[in-house]
Amino acid sequence: MIKFKNITFQDIKQKLQVKKPWDDVIIFVLNILIAIPLFIILHQNLINPNWFLNIDRVILFIVMIVVIQLILRMLRTIIIFCIILYLIVLVYGSTIGNYGFNSVYEDYNTMMYSMSYNPYPQDIIIAKLLPFPNKSKIINAIEYQNPKVRNFAVMATSKYFKDVKGYAEYRTIIQCFAVFKEINSRWNYVSDPKAGDYIATATESLLYFSGDCDDHSILMAACVRAIGGTPRLIHTKGHIYPEILIGSHADLEKVNFLIKNILFPNESRDKKLFYHVDERGQIWMNLDYTARYPGGPFLSEEILGALTLD
Repeated sequence: MIKFKNITFQDIKQKLQVKKPWDDVIIFVLNILIAIPLFIILHQNLINPNWFLNIDRVILFIVMIVVIQLILRMLRTIIIFCIILYLIVLVYGSTIGNYGFNSVYEDYNTMMYSMSYNPYPQDIIIAKLLPFPNKSKIINAIEYQNPKVRNFAVMATSKYFKDVKGYAEYRTIIQCFAVFKEINSRWNYVSDPKAGDYIATATESLLYFSGDCDDHSILMAACVRAIGGTPRLIHTKGHIYPEILIGSHADLEKVNFLIKNILFPNESRDKKLFYHVDERGQIWMNLDYTARYPGGPFLSEEILGALTLD
């Protein structure tokens, strides 16, 4: 007869406990990676007493390191297991050319840069955690290399603003505004089926210039990118719309003059331009289907996510 010992939870924990000499190093590295963005959030949101040499912030960081280290050590076995599993996934991703070590490094660096220059760094974390709806389908639908998309965009640049002189450095942006004018003048809003989201490809939308906000955004982004522009898609509550990269604030002044005095004088008369400034200080201008001119009013201003296509 087989006899079983009385096994307690503590016995299981001891058996699973990682005893490798490098586990403390792994836990500490993970601690630092967590502590830095958390410190930035607290630094931006807590009142600064302006102590000598910012001693208060030094104490805050040390306390954070100690607390996080204690928490991580309590969960050591689970964390080590999760890290090993994560590394396996990254190795696989790097091998097949998908999301791998380089992608993680670049995403972390971008997040740190963004948080350092954002007065509300917690919004960067939230935006990273919130998924962009139908991301993979949307990326695949933006067929900017398809000849039909390219030919349509070229046709629009031949139809509008081709006689504008003296702004050679803004030629691509002017041509993208021509694409905006052609698409928005023809766009017919049609809702998705009740069963769920229907993601139309750019070439599909070229047939009838009809669809909902994500279909419009896909077509606009594809055409803008097909002629050298840099688009991105903004996800808000219940809405997606496209934006185009303008550049610096100096570029914005020139583009503002072009829109109001040369390209869209009637549509933009006595109206303001709407745009966003990203974490690097770059200007992105609204190209929504509801706008009659580039930089028209936002349908929704709250940003839940951004998908940049560069």
